[in-house]
Amino acid sequence: MFKKILIANRGEIALRIQRACRELGIKAVMVYSEADRDAKYIKLADESVCIGPAPSKDSYLNMPAIISAAEVTDAEAIHPGYGFLSENADFAERVEKSGFKFIGPTPESIRIMGDKVSAKQTMIKAGVPCVPGSEGALPDDAAIIKRTAKQVGYPVIIKAAGGGGGRGMRVVHTEAALLHAVQTTKAEAGAAFGNPEVYMEKFLQNPRHIEIQIMADQHKNAVWLGERDCSMQRRHQKVIEEAPAPGIPRKLIERIGERCVTAVKKIGYRGAGTFEFLFENGEFYFIEMNTRVQVEHPVTEWVTGVDVVRTQIMVAAGERLPFVQRDIQIKGHSIECRINAEDPYKFTPSPGRITTWHTPGGPGVRVDSHIYANYFVPPNYDSMIGKIIVHGDNREQALARMRTALAETVVEGINTNIALHRELMVDAKFMDGGTNIHYLEEWLSKRVR
Repeated sequence: MFKKILIANRGEIALRIQRACRELGIKAVMVYSEADRDAKYIKLADESVCIGPAPSKDSYLNMPAIISAAEVTDAEAIHPGYGFLSENADFAERVEKSGFKFIGPTPESIRIMGDKVSAKQTMIKAGVPCVPGSEGALPDDAAIIKRTAKQVGYPVIIKAAGGGGGRGMRVVHTEAALLHAVQTTKAEAGAAFGNPEVYMEKFLQNPRHIEIQIMADQHKNAVWLGERDCSMQRRHQKVIEEAPAPGIPRKLIERIGERCVTAVKKIGYRGAGTFEFLFENGEFYFIEMNTRVQVEHPVTEWVTGVDVVRTQIMVAAGERLPFVQRDIQIKGHSIECRINAEDPYKFTPSPGRITTWHTPGGPGVRVDSHIYANYFVPPNYDSMIGKIIVHGDNREQALARMRTALAETVVEGINTNIALHRELMVDAKFMDGGTNIHYLEEWLSKRVR
């Protein structure tokens, strides 16, 4: 096992990884920007290194600074968390070439799965169902593009091969709008991701967003850790997640979970990963794989009893998975609400000083957050300041516990989206379960101000 790990991230995930390190008896080195000097996890760190000013490009995306911090502190491994450099194959490669262990997949796996075209081709070969669409990147030939769209059937969606996080997508309903949409998306993709390639898929009208969490070691062992429903989202950004997914037959879930395990074994994957699917009319369609720990990993931890972050560290150190597939049993139901520093309905960011911070408690309630009273939320990063996660014997109990937890939560000094979550937890359609990915945006558009 490692003696010292550098955590190359910030916010709640930095604290979450730090806690896992403490549990394993590993010293944690925290890197931070000047804006995060007063973060809780910096005060709790065994060692900390300032790696630059507030802008991400000068700090959390600064590869040489992070690797230098690992060198001067004699860290053995680097955990990238999520976001920032977590799915950057070049960073993973530089970490390994500098003599450190990257706590995540190999650079090769990140490259294969990070390019949406190669990821889709890999999944088709592995027998994982994919959304109908172009076989690879779209060519420059207008006639071929039009013919492909006609074969797939309108509406179609044009996606950036190197995209992610809901960026680099454009829905097209008619042939008249097709070529302009392709060219515009190509230009945006080149500027945003350094890769102008785009591909085409059938645009599913009312799908749900279902994820399968997998974990694999270096000894060809792999398991899937149940599923998550992440359909409550706005502009492709998740707002509420839950496990298991309500209303989907277990046989369908088990079949797709087994295919995901087969796929990760074929590509020699190691560590934690998430297969993301659209689910419509009883069919799963692969859209992408996230080669890192997810924001929503706590709901999986609660229903399976598996510590995802601890297991990530263990397999990176060369250990075998401490469980096999038959050990994974789904128990009860878990729901997570992302708490963001933003207006609950306009979604404008609300950085600033938190004057009051009161978190909920009680049976089946977990709060993952780096926030404290008098903490200043910087304007430089993502607006998420924490997560409230609950667990119950069933979905009804989980919903009741989340309502109670949200009612107990008090944040003053800044705006948060807690009011939005309180409304959604008593929304009839959400309470029934099985809402599609468009539901929240439609609900917001109809909401009486």
